[in-house]
Order: sequence, then C-alpha cells, then structure tokens
Amino acid sequence: MDTKKLTTVDSSESVERVVEVIKRDGGVIISNFVPGQTLEALNEELGGYLNETPYGEDAYFAGNQTRRIARIIARSDSAVDVALNPLFLESARKLLQTPAHVWVGSDRFEVEPDIQLSITQAIQIAPGQGLQPLHRDDATSLWRHPQYGREARLQIMLALSDFTEENGATRVIPGSHQWDDERMPTQEETVPAEMKAGSALLWLGSVYHGGGANQSDQPRTGLTMAYDLSFLRLEENHFLSIPIERVRELPEEMQRLLGWNASRTFLGWVEIDGQMREPRELLDMPSFTQVGKGF
Repeated sequence: MDTKKLTTVDSSESVERVVEVIKRDGGVIISNFVPGQTLEALNEELGGYLNETPYGEDAYFAGNQTRRIARIIARSDSAVDVALNPLFLESARKLLQTPAHVWVGSDRFEVEPDIQLSITQAIQIAPGQGLQPLHRDDATSLWRHPQYGREARLQIMLALSDFTEENGATRVIPGSHQWDDERMPTQEETVPAEMKAGSALLWLGSVYHGGGANQSDQPRTGLTMAYDLSFLRLEENHFLSIPIERVRELPEEMQRLLGWNASRTFLGWVEIDGQMREPRELLDMPSFTQVGKGF
C-alpha cells in the first residue's frame, strides 16, 4: 500500500506554510517547536504528577499501560507558552475560524466563530502498551465528513521525549481528513510521527490516528492540547479543574482561550446586575472565589 508520509518543517517556517501542509496532508511535524529550556521545564513541572498517577484501567482505548494527567494549565507555566505559540494558535485560527452567515430578521450577518482551548493532557505510554484503536478526535462532537464543510479541531502532540516507532510514536493516516465517514481506517495505512523531544505534531480533528505500541524498554511521553470551535462543548472542563486564583494569574488571552469569555455567537455569558456580561468580569471581583458559589 502506498502510504503517504508526514511532512516535517522547522519552527522557523511561517504560519502560512504550516497551514498549507496541514490542509494538504491533515497534519505536520514541526521540529524544534519549543527550546530546550522549555522542554526541560515541562518535564520538571509534569514529571512528578505523571510519576504519582496510576496506569489506566481501560485496556481498549485509554491504555492499561498508559498514564494520563489533565489540568495542565493549572499545573504548568511552560504549558501556557505552548498553548500560545503562534504556530499552534494562529494555525488553529486560520484553519477553524471559517466565517458563516446568519439571518437576523431581514439582516444578513457574517460571523466568524471563536476557538477555545479544549483538552490538555500529558500522556506517558509505558513499555508493553499495545496499539490504540484508530479514531478521529472530532468524533467527540459527532462531526460529520464532509457534510459540515469545516474543521472542528486542531490538536498538538508535543514530544517530551523522543518519539520513535519502537516506543509508541503517535500513528497517523495522512490524507484521512478527506475521507467520508464510511471508510474504515486500518493500521496498515498509518505512519509513525517520529520526532525528537521538543518537536510537535499538529493534526486536524478529522485525521485518523492513535497511540503506537511501545515495544521498547523506556516510556514515551507527550503533551497534547487541542483548540476547538467555541460552540462545541469542552472535552476537559477547565472551569472546575483550574482554581480561580490560578486563572487570575494567567494572561488575558489565555483566560479567554480557556473559556472565560462570551463567544461572538453570544454563548457563555453571565448575568451581572441584571445584564449579560463577559465571564472575565468576574475575575475582577474579589468576592468571586469559586464557580457555582456566586460572587
């Protein structure tokens, strides 16, 4: 079978080039995505949590020889830099924020959807873990292909250790973002996203992929995040998992990307003094201490 390969570009490439490759292949590997000091900091900030986390109980999908931790933005300052990296964030904006028009009475408006940081996880695949079933991540929203005519997600897997075929590098089917929903993916069509620590794989939510089998004697560790269209429900509920004190410390853009804003389609507002306001206004109110307890 003539399986396509993943293209690798350097982090010095432009957002436009990254988007071009993703549109063509469904994904791209970016070498040197983070500098060495950021990689070291991420391993230090997340390593302790991973070491304390038991393996999963789901042998089929999550992996019973795989450790997973979430709440990454609450646990790691360096992860904020990853989420705000222009090659990830701006690529997500160009790929996901496709305008649509709506009618309000006799007025026709063009609306560009927002994006929002969805899942954040550090994933460590230990020796002995088998292949993860191939899947599309936009299946969480029952996204249909190609009926909707737009992408729902852009995801990143940042290699915190070297990714090799032997140690379970993420397996991807390049070009599968162009498939309809009737075609079944097979492992024979996959290629491993092999990359050095500090490099990253970016792929669309419509691309079939899965964790590889770790046949080495060392764990394989990666950090994954995804930007989703804001009108979709978050996969990870940041509102409950990240303390308000931590949210207040973050840059305003990160706060908005975590969902502390009302979308342009006016989802997510809060009532303050009888008015529909931006949730971020709550962060400026000292009396607001926890979601669900009022202010």
